[in-house]
Amino acid sequence: MLLTEEQQLIRACLNGNGSAFEALYRRFAAKMLAVCQRYAHDKDEAKDLLQEGFIQVFESLHKFRNEGSFEGWIRRIMVLTALEQYRKDTRQRESYGGSIENIHEEYHPISADDIYSQMSFDELIAMIQELPPAYKIVFNLYVFEGMKHEEIAQKLNISVGTSKSNLSDARRILQKKIERVMLNLN
Repeated sequence: MLLTEEQQLIRACLNGNGSAFEALYRRFAAKMLAVCQRYAHDKDEAKDLLQEGFIQVFESLHKFRNEGSFEGWIRRIMVLTALEQYRKDTRQRESYGGSIENIHEEYHPISADDIYSQMSFDELIAMIQELPPAYKIVFNLYVFEGMKHEEIAQKLNISVGTSKSNLSDARRILQKKIERVMLNLN
């Protein structure tokens, strides 16, 4: 049976081949950094998540069963790494009495075509990174990972209502930021 290039790379990693580890990292790092950036506060934090995520990938590589895409498997590990970091940060904030303010302002939708034509991907990611942590994590899980509120609530140990509220508030904040940028561009 002939192995694909990816399967050969995985096998070489499992056999402890250092250059295979490096090749695997180079092959997926850019895409996974983009995933990590959506969950991180800034580029440095995204790089830390990426590094921690790849440590998890290499430690768990023997668990990959060639069911589904390898890239998708790595992506799930990156998201789970980001979720774990969020939980750690939340526990630290709670132990110091920190909280997230609730934002309830009216907003008016802007068409996606207007946004795409006026703003870069990096500008949108930067706006997502500026969201309060609880809003950012729910927004990312719902919008980019396609999770339902029930699944988000279970993963984050929050209520479904909190998940919905955080998503709504995240959208509202992003809408305001986008409106400000769009007004300045016109």
